[in-house]
Amino acid sequence: MMPRNAIATLVKLLMGFLCITVFHFNYGESSYPGDAGTHGSTYYQDPIRRMALMKASLHNLRTVAVSSPQGSSSSRVHHATEYGADPTGISDSTEALQQAISDAFISRIEGAHLMEGIADLGGTQLHLDGGTYKISRPLRLPDTTGAGNFMIYGGSLLASDNFPNDRHLIELWSESNSFKYEDITLKDLMINSNFRGGGIAIINSLRTTIDNCYISSFTSNGILIHGGHETFVRNSFIGQHSNVGGDHREKHFSGIGIDINGNDNAVTDVIIFSAAVGIMVRGQANILTGVHCYNKATGWGGIGIHIRSPGLTQTRILNSYFDFTGIVAEDPVQLHISGSFFLGNAFVLIKSLKGVISGLTIVDNMFAGDYTGTQIVQFDQSNGQYFTTIDQVVVDRNVVRGMILKSTVAKGSKWSNGTKWTVDFSEVLLFPDLIQNVQYTLQASASFPNHILRNVSHNRVTVETDVPVSATLHVLVDQSMLGYVL
Repeated sequence: MMPRNAIATLVKLLMGFLCITVFHFNYGESSYPGDAGTHGSTYYQDPIRRMALMKASLHNLRTVAVSSPQGSSSSRVHHATEYGADPTGISDSTEALQQAISDAFISRIEGAHLMEGIADLGGTQLHLDGGTYKISRPLRLPDTTGAGNFMIYGGSLLASDNFPNDRHLIELWSESNSFKYEDITLKDLMINSNFRGGGIAIINSLRTTIDNCYISSFTSNGILIHGGHETFVRNSFIGQHSNVGGDHREKHFSGIGIDINGNDNAVTDVIIFSAAVGIMVRGQANILTGVHCYNKATGWGGIGIHIRSPGLTQTRILNSYFDFTGIVAEDPVQLHISGSFFLGNAFVLIKSLKGVISGLTIVDNMFAGDYTGTQIVQFDQSNGQYFTTIDQVVVDRNVVRGMILKSTVAKGSKWSNGTKWTVDFSEVLLFPDLIQNVQYTLQASASFPNHILRNVSHNRVTVETDVPVSATLHVLVDQSMLGYVL
């Protein structure tokens, strides 16, 4: 097809040529009046008629050139209803939707690819047209050859009564161990598992996005992420039972909202409103931001976020909201929790497997409770393995109302007139009988006594002088480090 600007130029040139030709005919007619009697008016009008026909033809050509799209005219949007899927949710639409997905995977860009072995589908989409579709088995992407840059969006999926109990409604799952899918987007979907299995499974996939989805009625997990790399879950609502808190079924909630068994994933602005565990993390380098968990209260055995990556955690939990349910971390190594709100006696529980805590920071959070004596950070050493490897643990700058503040850093002062001063930090320090560093100042009113740090056992700091003196002892203690390396 000729470019539009070339066609427009050609049209102008031809129109100019025709105008010159007509002018020539008119001039000839007026110069030879005697010919008028021979040919009459027909001889004069024939060129005008030919010009009009040519002009109309060229106008039609120009119209076609402007209205036709450049390149292929075939759309990369596959509509579910065009494949016979039933948008009312009455009839089974599994075969129709699976065929639409298969056809979408044929729309490959020649010579283009993402990761090696993964073809570029060029932004191909499966549009659900705002319908609700009943399916009796998982919707799976073809795995004969890898492909990516594909989206499913804009509708609802409902599991039938005979849907397999151990599967998910949408599965990115290849039979091989190699990566087959990249840049797959699941957007604007409602997933109803009908209490038969899970919602979405992302297995060994790269750079997958789950955006603005509502996932409910699952028995295993709302979203399963296993292996792969960089799955983003954002702006979504996940819950086994629809509620806004205080549900009479809460103590029976089961399943996991999001189960992450992999590295480098992100969960952002997600609400988990019912499940035994809000988010399970079994991997490294994951980040959870803006998560609101009121899935199941701690009093009923629920956990908001369960970090099960002992020995190497490398996870960040930021700006989240724990609503009567808290965080459990097993032998955490490099775990950061900050900017979050813990309501209803929600707390952070550090569970011992081999007695290791290293690189743990719990800072700049808010805790609110009912004044019944709940500590903001607690230990579970019920297996008999006490925490013995403690390094770089910082619990500080948290604000507390109605709960017991615990910290690894504390300040205190004590006035006395004598030779001994003791400041007791046992009520505030997190670890019992562990002070790694002490800084103190003895502020005396008149004399300059000799003084010495005498004892730091049982989280009590004692300083003595060689002579009686009226003085105030100011102390800063730190449990976080073994020492400074100069």
